[in-house]
Amino acid sequence: MKLSRQFTVFGIAIFCVVVFSLYLMLDHIDHSKNPNGERIQNGQLGILQDKIDHLERLLAENNEIIANIRDSVINLRETVKDGKMFPEGNMSQGNVELLPPAPALLPIHSEDCQFAAQTYSKMLDVYDLLSFDNPDGGVWKQGFDISYQDNEWDNEPLQVFVVPHSHNDPGWLKTFDDYYRDQTQHILNNMVVKLHEDSRRKMIWSEISYFSKWWDSIDEQKRDAVRRLIESGQLEVATGGWVMPDEASSHYFALIDQLVEGHQWLEINLGVKPKTGWAVDPFGHTPTHAYLLRQAGLSNMLIQRVHYSVKKHFASQKTLEFFWRQNWGDSDILCHMMPFYSYDVPHTCGPDPKICCQFDFKRLPGGRISCPWRIPPQAITDNNIQERVQTLLDQYRKKSKLFRTNVLLAPLGDDFRYAEAVEWDQQFENYQKLFDYMNSHPELHVQAQFGTISDYFEALRKSTGMDPVGMNVGQLALPVLSGDFFTYADRDDHYWSGYFTSRPFYKRLDRVLESHLRAAEVLYSLTLANIQKYGQPSDYPAVDNYKLLTEARRNLGLFQHHDAITGTGKDWVVVDYGTRLFHSILNVKRVIVSSAHWLVLKDKPAYYHDPSNPFLQMVSAAESVAKKCFIKMLNFFAVPRLLVVYNPTEQARTSMVTVYVTTPKVRVLNALGHVVRAQVSAVWNDASHAATDVFQLSFVAQAAPLGLSVYQLMEGMEPRTEAAKYMFLQDGGQISVSKLEHFPQFYQQDAAPVHIENPHLKLSISTATGLLEKMRLKEDDAEFLVKVEFVWYGTTSNKDKSGAYLFLPDKEATIYSPSQPPVVRVTKGLLFSEVTTTFTQITHTLRLYNIHGVEGQSVELCNTVDIRGEINHEIAMRITSDLNSKDRFFTDLNGYQVQPRKTMAKLPLQANFYPMTSMVYLQDSSARLSLLTAQSLGAASLKSGQLEVIMDRRLNQDDNRGLGQGVLDNKITANSFRLLLEKRSSAEESEETAPNSYPSILSHMSYMYLNHPLISMAVSSVSLLSQEEGGGPSEQAALILHRKGFDCGFSNRNTGLLCSTTRGKIRLEKLLTDLKVKSITPVSLSLMHTHNSDADPQEITAVTSALVLRVLHSRAVMLLASAKDSVSDCQQKP
Repeated sequence: MKLSRQFTVFGIAIFCVVVFSLYLMLDHIDHSKNPNGERIQNGQLGILQDKIDHLERLLAENNEIIANIRDSVINLRETVKDGKMFPEGNMSQGNVELLPPAPALLPIHSEDCQFAAQTYSKMLDVYDLLSFDNPDGGVWKQGFDISYQDNEWDNEPLQVFVVPHSHNDPGWLKTFDDYYRDQTQHILNNMVVKLHEDSRRKMIWSEISYFSKWWDSIDEQKRDAVRRLIESGQLEVATGGWVMPDEASSHYFALIDQLVEGHQWLEINLGVKPKTGWAVDPFGHTPTHAYLLRQAGLSNMLIQRVHYSVKKHFASQKTLEFFWRQNWGDSDILCHMMPFYSYDVPHTCGPDPKICCQFDFKRLPGGRISCPWRIPPQAITDNNIQERVQTLLDQYRKKSKLFRTNVLLAPLGDDFRYAEAVEWDQQFENYQKLFDYMNSHPELHVQAQFGTISDYFEALRKSTGMDPVGMNVGQLALPVLSGDFFTYADRDDHYWSGYFTSRPFYKRLDRVLESHLRAAEVLYSLTLANIQKYGQPSDYPAVDNYKLLTEARRNLGLFQHHDAITGTGKDWVVVDYGTRLFHSILNVKRVIVSSAHWLVLKDKPAYYHDPSNPFLQMVSAAESVAKKCFIKMLNFFAVPRLLVVYNPTEQARTSMVTVYVTTPKVRVLNALGHVVRAQVSAVWNDASHAATDVFQLSFVAQAAPLGLSVYQLMEGMEPRTEAAKYMFLQDGGQISVSKLEHFPQFYQQDAAPVHIENPHLKLSISTATGLLEKMRLKEDDAEFLVKVEFVWYGTTSNKDKSGAYLFLPDKEATIYSPSQPPVVRVTKGLLFSEVTTTFTQITHTLRLYNIHGVEGQSVELCNTVDIRGEINHEIAMRITSDLNSKDRFFTDLNGYQVQPRKTMAKLPLQANFYPMTSMVYLQDSSARLSLLTAQSLGAASLKSGQLEVIMDRRLNQDDNRGLGQGVLDNKITANSFRLLLEKRSSAEESEETAPNSYPSILSHMSYMYLNHPLISMAVSSVSLLSQEEGGGPSEQAALILHRKGFDCGFSNRNTGLLCSTTRGKIRLEKLLTDLKVKSITPVSLSLMHTHNSDADPQEITAVTSALVLRVLHSRAVMLLASAKDSVSDCQQKP
């Protein structure tokens, strides 16, 4: 201890010397002089500014010097102790002193604030401009009449690309496998035959989940035929993701996962690199997906489901084609917005669906489907071809008037089209006759052909003088647009905001798999890289684990489909998705425990693998998805139980760990034998009856980034392990509970609100409801109204009602008021205090951690919801504050960026709900209130200072969007949140109207803690065996780095970070100190394209960067590490 103090004093002394040196350097700055040597009198302010600028530069440079000094001091201290921060296996020994305390103030470079301050958003301006009325537009019901002059194309003919496509949902009314068996395999088989019959025929395909399944079933001869079709340009793979993902509820981790999985499959099996995105069916569109496509190397994209009023406005301005730009100002991608109602044939050739339907030749008389307008198609003959051409060309010309060029796109397809050979003949033969006639009559001034989507974009770029793949606007400037396209409405007041919450149980399951998969891939990669130090392990299951990871990535990718994570599939289809997710969660746990087993062992030759009796078993209490459904207990015998704690994040962590044990008398020790403070709490069977055979053990664990720490659990009395104490309230009064063995009860003397507090916060809670009423920030003793309550929504009495897609409420929400007063259980303990209220349909828990740093600065909220007995009800949590947020609030997009929102009185209530993937917040000039979420839900701010989140929906009818059922398969679902109140340290004048916003650093860290908790694994056996060798097939791993923007206007104290910001630059030799890296290759996001750069390969600067590392005995798996603008230049290294 004395030695430790000496090193601390040594570090402080060096710091003082550095500061004094700065002062001397500043004092000796050479001031500007005129030629006569006289000081310029009127330049004093400029000189002072130069001094300040110079000092800022010196301070920035010395931040790194000080960090390096700190590294040296810590390393020296550890060397003297003969202990290492990261011994073999990336394992922290769990010593409290091994993780130095995070600095109270995080140094932030000014450039990092500028990175997050650029502004380009414009969609909010469009929404302000629109009236959102819905007048009858004539044949184009949601548009307007279109007219043209016959001679408009005399100088430049109309160039028409008819793009055949078949939209194959990987699950909706049937499961993925049933659709494949009944329809998709026949579509693909016919495609090979029918495209080869005529080289002028074209086709595009999107969903690689189906394509890969079909590929595995066909012979090499058919595979060669497919390759020839791709090489000839007859077949194009558009987007190339595993699915066509939902863009509202999907987190960017999963969006990247499904994109990498699809692109890697294409590159390995077909050598294909997609150029154009194709998204005709997601229910609204996000700029996050546009950015990911651009980073993956795509240059163009198409979108379809956008609010009909927005489409009409863009069509009237001829801005349906634009460059979609990110808020931070780069990564433009050329985007085409389809103008009409749907992507089916009646709504793609032109504005009049009753005419376009006549050119959907699958609907010829005698078929199984017909035109709703009762005018059937006619087979093309010599007798009718002239009239048919004139009719179709009229639609093409009218549609082209909505765009700025003479290049026209006309998709030709629908859901699961071209499953029968006869449809191929009907469509392609009749259209070819039309094209031949058009092209042979120059007086028509049109050239028409089948094409792929990239054929269209190439012609578009050529016509405007644009770069074939780049973003130069060319001779004819296209507009630039930023923002998103939510919330989608397809007609009237039918807003698709219901699916933001539908089937929330599965939305939570999705996020659990994401977290576990990320943890497993990191551990797996580190294990294989570590193995080369010791030779091959005895029998590490490298190949089996790789297969489990691949299956998990594909199941997660499949669930991102726009009828999966959205909760808009048939009941049995949803069960199929859920089963896949659940099995993959179990499988990646096997990868985690087998990898952690290798890394945690000092005696590597003693490693063994026994799937039936694994060395480690997952025991985290946080694993439960609903009502602690995965409870595991640690049994104590004569020997202590060892607990391995894994930190899956890239930051050093001091965080709560909770496990279940069979005795309340437990001691917790770290790896060096030091006793750790712990809290034992009751496990409750209901509101007031505790279990007698299982207890909850919580303690604060420390782990290095991506590191493993070891703790010991021993049976016996321990003063530093304290039992929680309890108070029970009902109807505002106190009640006594009998048979509460092991735990004391306490009482308060009056009916005043219950208070729980920690070093950062003091909360006031109603004794009647157990719900939060006020929050006090202890740093400056500022108190805020923050009131939690629950509300009900019903559904309208009109013909069209709420369903899986639509939210159509009957009126404003009504306050939830249960018939019986709830039981309120107050817990106070050493490490956390909480209040649990048991209502009829909701169990609400509010928890406050007694921890300095990240976890102690937010309030944990958990709502376990059960509305299985309700009829047409939706339940929401409402948080009311005294912040003057007016009509503005902010929701995230895919956990990647934040989009400002404006609650508009001109829109119906349901239109003001938006997707919340990771957070929603509101603010005024002095403070911000953020709600961070562990699952995707729908959120709104309908009044100033108020947030609402829909938590579950039970709806008894279909909403007429094709599903054919209501939402009646509700499950008991735990929704988890963190509530974060922050004072603004520097007010921006334009903050209330700024077009962009960013989370604070603390918000980023709190979200990470919520969604990526520490993983606990109990050692199940102390005997070690030795087996034969194993192996692995690849030497490459993908490392994806994400630079996160943050708001510098909030406090940077107590963020838990051990370093300074680095302007987005990362030195890889510091990041990868324990890996032997052969080579580093910068690549596109989905690893398809290699980036040539003259920059230092050891230094990375990007918003989102991808690298391929050649690491001895590692594999091509995704390591999603975040460079939070910042956090690489530390002594903590993975």
